[in-house]
Amino acid sequence: MKLRIYFFAALVFSFTVFQSNIFAEDGKVKSKDGTEIIYSLQGDGDVALVFIHGWSCDKSYWKNQVDEFAKDYKVVTVDLAGHGESGLERENYTTNLFGEDVAAVINSLGLNKVVLIGHSMGGAVIFETYGIVQSPVIGLIGIDTYQNISEKFPEEQLNQFLQPFKDNFVEAAKGFVKSMFPAGTDSLLMETIADDMSKAPQNVAVSAIENLFHYENPELLTKISVPVISINGDLFPTNFEANKKLLPTYELKIINNCGHFPMFEKTEEFNKILKETIDELTEK
Repeated sequence: MKLRIYFFAALVFSFTVFQSNIFAEDGKVKSKDGTEIIYSLQGDGDVALVFIHGWSCDKSYWKNQVDEFAKDYKVVTVDLAGHGESGLERENYTTNLFGEDVAAVINSLGLNKVVLIGHSMGGAVIFETYGIVQSPVIGLIGIDTYQNISEKFPEEQLNQFLQPFKDNFVEAAKGFVKSMFPAGTDSLLMETIADDMSKAPQNVAVSAIENLFHYENPELLTKISVPVISINGDLFPTNFEANKKLLPTYELKIINNCGHFPMFEKTEEFNKILKETIDELTEK
């Protein structure tokens, strides 16, 4: 009996050691303007997946993807400036500077075969990152983003949208986040994400979203030669034709009955589609 117990314990220990053998580390690097950027690296492989969170989120929003994809790839998650554990010294949180944050991490780690994956605001950020680093990047994957790359909003409409975030950020942020979930969404999931995002520093959040809505870089779009793929929910329609005119390499994949956070709402289906998409990029 003792021998059996010992043998079972040895098996458990061996399995635990095997599971923990996936390489993991946390690191920090200075962005172009000196802001400290925190990142996490897990896994190994020739291809690095660099995950970029959206507005008022952080790298923990990829927690349902990290372990799964670290089995086959290097997985890098980044806290953009003003988010998560990264520095808060910046006065203006522009999309271009967020791109510099990601570029600093890529350069620091010496990554030479990269798939950039950006959620929401992160979709624009990975455009900028590509413009800065270019050669290591083999593909761009936007998660519920690029609904209409060329769409612009009248300034008056933008001001009306932004004012509540300046007047009462917590209330405005919660309402905004909840509007991005379809009817029937698990209420605990919706409340948890809305509560978390509403805790973002107001100055960072307002600056970031204001800059995002004013963001445009048509010259950069003409330089993107790698595949650009959206994995979008169907809550907000995506104008595939308009995007394809601007980006001939653009492709679209839709997750039905899904809102703005497919990595949480439909984790299993999302991970499957994301893996298929990465496989398509790495096989080219």
